[in-house]
Amino acid sequence: MASSSTGEKPRVLVLGGCGFIGRNLVHYLVSKDLAAKIRVADKTPPQMAWMNDKHKEAIESVDFVSVNLINPGSVSKAFSDGDDSYDIVVNLAAETQYGRADVIYEEGIVKLSQNCAREAAARNVKKYIEISTGQVYSSDKKSSKEDSSKLSPWTGIAKCKLQVEEELKKVDGLNYCVLRPATVYGLGDKYGLTPRLIIGAVYRQLGEKMELLWSADLGMHTVHVDDVCQAIWHVAEKAENGQVFNVVDKSSTTQGSISDLVCQIFDIKYGFLGTALTKIAELSNRDIAEFCNDKHTEPWSEACKLDKIEHTPLSPYLDAELLYHKHMLLDGSKLDATGFTHLRPKLTKEALKEMVDDFVKIGVFPKSLVPS
Repeated sequence: MASSSTGEKPRVLVLGGCGFIGRNLVHYLVSKDLAAKIRVADKTPPQMAWMNDKHKEAIESVDFVSVNLINPGSVSKAFSDGDDSYDIVVNLAAETQYGRADVIYEEGIVKLSQNCAREAAARNVKKYIEISTGQVYSSDKKSSKEDSSKLSPWTGIAKCKLQVEEELKKVDGLNYCVLRPATVYGLGDKYGLTPRLIIGAVYRQLGEKMELLWSADLGMHTVHVDDVCQAIWHVAEKAENGQVFNVVDKSSTTQGSISDLVCQIFDIKYGFLGTALTKIAELSNRDIAEFCNDKHTEPWSEACKLDKIEHTPLSPYLDAELLYHKHMLLDGSKLDATGFTHLRPKLTKEALKEMVDDFVKIGVFPKSLVPS
């Protein structure tokens, strides 16, 4: 399915290709020479996307068009390439910041995705890959399966992503698949595990124990961005129309296991807040989030100032949505059954340190906060 009708390499359009997953996907496609042509469509130009050298080089080697995909005319521009059409279209374009107003998600996720899916169908794209989220499931203590588990999205992003999944079914002639990744981490991650790494760095600076809500066994399943990229290509080649796949590693990651690794990197200790404060959090999650964010933001700003970092896209800020007592546990056996194997099956200290070192290298993370 990933090859064109002539048997040649496919032409690939990556919508939102300057974002976190997008830049890694473009590097994956370029480094493995998988496509006859790659086009990236994004409203953020590569020069303003805080990329490392590896990602920058990959993006600069492909065709780039600057478009806002909320506008149907811009969508047409993204897909238009003379008489040629694209064989594979991957939709990674979406509002990804938590805690935004509903109208922003409705425009930046639902409307945008509808525009792109309709255009793909009209142009007879061979495979359209939509990236959803594992947050569409209810927060049960049992790993969620694609075809049998309850759907009950618990973030604003997830509610709109699930709506998009339903809308795709209504688009006549669209040959599509959906991926629901767990928490994605890796080079370029801003909203996945990076805020927890920053918080760890802040507690090192403060000389305090890192204290967390809830408990060590809160399920927070993960997947490395390299495996998300690999899964996108795997599904484009092998999956049948309309299929939905979870993408998750083998770590069975929890809040405790993440915290262990963060503390190893920054040489700090962690614990959990008392039952009383945790109960208050259930009643007033936003207030607790505000208190925690206030505590972390000032020292982070001070550290950036001391290291002469004037601008950074990174922040220790965690929206209240991400502090709910919600498990995200995914079962990845359906994707595995198609022959998919992981490049990065386990969350490791080395992978997280690689992220920190990469941010230090591009000048957006204070070197002074990282133990030598």
